Amino acid sequence: MNIYVGNLNWNMTSEDLQDLFAPYGEVVSAKIVTDKFKNNRSKGFGFVEMSDDDAARTAISALNDTEVQERKIVVNESTPRPEGERRSSGFKRGGGFGGNRGGGFNRDRGNGGGYNRY
Repeated sequence: MNIYVGNLNWNMTSEDLQDLFAPYGEVVSAKIVTDKFKNNRSKGFGFVEMSDDDAARTAISALNDTEVQERKIVVNESTPRPEGERRSSGFKRGGGFGGNRGGGFNRDRGNGGGYNRY
């Protein structure tokens, strides 16, 4: 079973996360999600995979809403992202860097934003 663990202390490591769940059963993997654009700083959540569903449910019940490293953590069963849903890159189509709705540095296009001279 995959388990979501949220509201983690930013200093918590994947090893700390594994150690937190190990008393409840075999931990297949434990991973803190990091922001690759901010020097791999923790995003404050992670995922734990346990081989036994019953052990995972016990861990969820025991650890949800408990304080770990001065933060009250959220622990629940991870649900897969709906098919076809994708993450946003943060930029909307047509904006930002010279798209048709402004922004950008297109000097020869009269479509708004940036350093348009014409």
